[in-house]
Parts: sequence; C-alpha cells; structure tokens
Amino acid sequence: MRGNVSGWYARLDRECEDRIEQMNIWLDAWEEALRTHQPQASQLPSDWPTLPASLLTDPGHVLDHLLCRHDAESDGRSPRGAHPTPTRLADAIIADELKSDVSLNGPSPVLTNVNLAALPPAFRAQAEAINGEKEAAREAEFDEETEQEIASGTRTRTGVPLPFADPAVGGGLFPSRILKWHGDKISDVPIEKRAEDTRTLLSSMQLLDVCEVAATMTRRRLLLSAIRAGVVSLDNKAVEGLLKRKEAEKILKDVVRTGDALRDNWPWDVSPRLLMGNPPWLRIKDRFRGHPDGSTLRKELGEELRSLREDDGSLRFSTLRGNVNLYRLFLERSLQLVRAGGRVRLIVPDSLLREQSSAPLRRLLVDSHEWTGIWTFPESARLFTGVTQGVLILGITVDGRSEELICYGPAEANELCSRNGLDKDVPRFSLDRPRWARWSRMEWAVPRLPRDRYDRQNLLTIIDDLADLPRLAESHHWLAGKNRLRVRVGEVDQTTWSADIKPWKKGSRGTPFIRGIHFRNDEVKGIWLHHPSFDSSINEDAAERKQAQWRGAIKAPKHPRLACQAIVNAQQRRRLRWVVLPAGCVLGNSVNHLELPMDVANRIAKNRGDLNSALSWLCELLNDERLDAWARAWAANNNVNNYELEMLPLPESEPTLSARFA
Repeated sequence: MRGNVSGWYARLDRECEDRIEQMNIWLDAWEEALRTHQPQASQLPSDWPTLPASLLTDPGHVLDHLLCRHDAESDGRSPRGAHPTPTRLADAIIADELKSDVSLNGPSPVLTNVNLAALPPAFRAQAEAINGEKEAAREAEFDEETEQEIASGTRTRTGVPLPFADPAVGGGLFPSRILKWHGDKISDVPIEKRAEDTRTLLSSMQLLDVCEVAATMTRRRLLLSAIRAGVVSLDNKAVEGLLKRKEAEKILKDVVRTGDALRDNWPWDVSPRLLMGNPPWLRIKDRFRGHPDGSTLRKELGEELRSLREDDGSLRFSTLRGNVNLYRLFLERSLQLVRAGGRVRLIVPDSLLREQSSAPLRRLLVDSHEWTGIWTFPESARLFTGVTQGVLILGITVDGRSEELICYGPAEANELCSRNGLDKDVPRFSLDRPRWARWSRMEWAVPRLPRDRYDRQNLLTIIDDLADLPRLAESHHWLAGKNRLRVRVGEVDQTTWSADIKPWKKGSRGTPFIRGIHFRNDEVKGIWLHHPSFDSSINEDAAERKQAQWRGAIKAPKHPRLACQAIVNAQQRRRLRWVVLPAGCVLGNSVNHLELPMDVANRIAKNRGDLNSALSWLCELLNDERLDAWARAWAANNNVNNYELEMLPLPESEPTLSARFA
C-alpha cells in the first residue's frame, strides 16, 4: 500500500510538475466533491493518475503530503523524504488533551473500593444522599465555571480552550482536526447557539507559518474542513446553526497569517491558551540546500537566532546548544507564547529525552514549567511512513514546576485512539522528581524502557543500582588520574582517506584497519575482533576483508588501546562492544577508543602485570551486561556518542573482577 501511494505522487509529478498547481487542483476537486456529493477521485482531471483507495477517505492528508513535498523541494531536499503528520496522531493528541481538560470535565470524584451494596441499609441511604449532594455541587460548579469561560470567549461550547495556536501550521492539520472535533460535538449545542460557537472558535485561532503558500492552502483547507464538519455553509446560504461561507472566509483570512514565529513578534495581542503542532524537524545546516547562497544564509540565520533578544534584554533562545534543530527553537518559543496555566502539546523526536545538547531545554521544562506527561513511540512503531526516527509527544503546562512525569510507552501506531488518546494497554510509568534527579544528575534525561513488564522492572533495578556510581570521565574517578579520561573517535576518516584503505587479501601484510564491521559477539566467545590480520580463515569474499588494510600517512600507535564500536544496529541485542585493540592497528572513525591518562595506564599496568592484561581486565569490566543495559536505556539514538561512553557508571574505587558492581 505504501508503495502504491508513493508511486501515485511520483506519477502525479510526471503529469503536473507545478506543485502549487497540484494543490490548487486537489482543493478544487475537494470542494466540487462536497458540492456534488460525489467521490473526490471523480472530480480530478482525467490526466491525473488513478487515486489509490488509501487516499480516498482523507483529502486533508493528501494536501499535507503535497505541501511537504513542495517545502522539501524549495529547501533543496528530496521530496521523497517528505512525510506529513499522520491524521490519526493529531486526532489522538486532540482527544487526549480535550478530554483531560479539568475545566471541561469538572473535578474528578474521589473513587473508593467500598461497594454501597455491602453497607447496612441505613448507612447505604446516608451514603447515597451524601454522594447525591456532592454530585449536584460538582455539576453546579462545573456549569457555572464553564458558562463563565464561554461568556468570556475562552472556551467554545464544544469544549475547545481558546485561543488555539499553531506557530508552524503547515497545511493546517491540527486546526482542521479541531474543527472536526467541534463538528462532532456541536449537535449537543442548542441550534440557535451553534453559529456563534463556530464563530468564536474560528476567530480565536492563531495560525502562523513562514511560507505564504502554506498559509494560502491552510485557509482553503480549513474552509473545506469546516464545511465538511457541518459548521459552515457551502454556498453562503443562510442555514440555521451554520456560519455563512463569506464570513468564515473573512475570519480565516485574518487568523491564518504569514510570519516567522521564531524571529518576529507574535502578531496577536492575546496569549494562546492551547498550542498544538508538529514543528519542523530540520537542522539549520540543512536549510537552503538548493539556494546558491545557502552557506551564507545558514550562517546568518544561526547567528541571528543565537543573538535574538526580548524587550528586557534577555535572550529569546536561552537553551541553544550544539547543532541547532528548529524543533527545539519552536518548543522554547511556544513556552514563551502561551499564557501561564496554558497547555502545549508538540510532536518532536524522542532524542530530546536523552541527547546531551537538549539538556538545557529539559531543565527549562522541569524547573520553569510543569512537564506533565509524554508519549513515546520507538523507531519500530513506524509512526511516520518512511521515517525511522523515534517519536515523542510532549504535554506541558506553562509555568510552574515539575514534580512528576507520567511516561506512556513504548507505544505502537495501532494503539492511537481518536476517542481517548492512547489505548489503555500502553505501559505507564511515573517518574517522581527525586528519583529522576538522582538518575540523570539533574539533566532530566528520561530512559528508554522496554515494553515487557519483567524486562522493564529488571532495567529499573539496574538503573537504581548504578545511578549513584561515579561516571567514567568524572575528575574524581579512579580512572581519571591527574587528567580527565577522554573518549576519542578513530583517527582515520573513511571518506577523506578512502584512497588509502585497501582490501586485505590472502597473504597480505601491513597495517590492520579496524572498522565497526570487525566487531563480533556471541554467547560462546564473547566479544572479539574478526579481522583477517588476526584470522586468516576468513572467507576471501567476506565483507571483513574489504577496507581492512591501511596504507596512509597516519602512523599506527605502538601501544594497545581499548576500542568500542561506535555504531550499533538498533536490532542487535548489545549496544556497546569493547575490545582490546593490539598495538599497530589504525581505527576508522566509526569506532571510538579510550584515551587513558599516562599515569593511570602505568598504575593499572603495574597492578595487573602489564598493559595488555590491565586493558583486558578493564575491557571485561566495561562489557558487563548491566553496563550495556544502562547504555541502551540512556541512548539518544543509534550512534554511540563520546559523551555517552564518558558517562558510564563504574565503581568508585578500583574493583576486582569478582566484586564488580556488587
């Protein structure tokens, strides 16, 4: 099915090259289908390819895909790598947020395990009377509060908190699904109040995008979505309960605006109460790839974002670190835009939970806001078609302080629910602040937990046991010596030096070149180097013989080292594979190695007889399965980063092998 869909877009490009024309034709056909009550496929031009069945039910999703392809191409990226937000994900987030809103549902009753039928008759009658009084009081309080919010324009009668905002609206997915929610609920509203409720919702939206094409398409898409939801008339006729088309068009022209949420001032005076969206997952260095002055533009954009200041002189983006990704900036900006007590729900990569460069942003979420919950979807969930990145759904109440984080997941795509958010069987874990601080050294990283209950409990026990141990590269660790221990990347960049890397043929002699493919492990032999210089029986056509010999100018070290495979396939059981690398070997940049301080190397060599014996002992210590479980839990992505190795917990004093991690 996915192949058919992808092929349809490719065939469409051959029939109609202009991507803006594609979107306009699609929207024209959508409107005509609404007018004639005929399938949209029958309204498309005859020269367009036959529409796959999977694209017939959600015309908005097709528009999202067409717009993603337009944005990717204008940025110089491949349109084939552009994938829109799944509609079912937006529906689940909206359902979860609106059903959990306290003002909408009223105070939650206190539950008890005591069955009234088990009480004596007199007590039962008294308990029923008390419960009736409490329920009546709750309903009265709820009705009064709700009516006040409706009267003040901060809530629709269908339960949507206002104003609603999306600072990177794209094709308008979230506001269009909000309109669908509104249309589904409006039958409970008296007919004479429905048009006013729709007017309140539309006029209180704050939708912004940097692209004028996106803004134009969003206006048309929201109008058609409102017509489809049964809240706006198709032909501007006066229909009781419906808003007239011309009035809706006038409102949408004002609420959908073009502007840069990151660099410009927010163009509305009233702060949003609810903000939802999927900001761009795009590194600044990937912007303007197709522009002739792309390098200059990227540099200027990065410098401008780093130096932006508010009226009080404070930096607009105080958490910038490392290779800046736009989604981080949109997250921090959203927290500034939404009013105190308002809600932010954003879709971001799950690497935010663990990568070191996101630590300042996590501290902001915990110390200055109430980070209430997360949903996590692993790479294997394939939540976005064609995307292998893990996905994170953030739930944040602006201002306050985080005392507990409710973690849902790992979840699967089929566990999204348009009525309740997530299926009740999705694993749930509560992370309280003291435990969280101890685990992450106040960097507020969240571990990757397995789904199986037994495996999860076993991992939590390992994390609890190891969390208080000193980390490998800390200055007071016994391996640090006078200087801090460092993890380094292999000395040879395989792309730059490709001409000096040769195959290792039978009878070859020379300098072994070690890559990630040369690391092996099994339950019998443990972990070892599978390189033809050490094992001549390796098949002549084996991949281990290709790019296995070094003939370049970089000299091989004359001492043994501890090396660790730097990239581990996500499907493999182990994450870290340490080996003792013999003297005279050169490492590729897909492998890391420990740079031991000289005084430490001399000390452990003296204690263990020689350096080889000492490194073998240390290698066995680092290959402990509990350390590997720790590394998998705190991994930000498939790459094993240097800082990840440097932060491995090891015993605070030099242990014996029999007593390690006891």
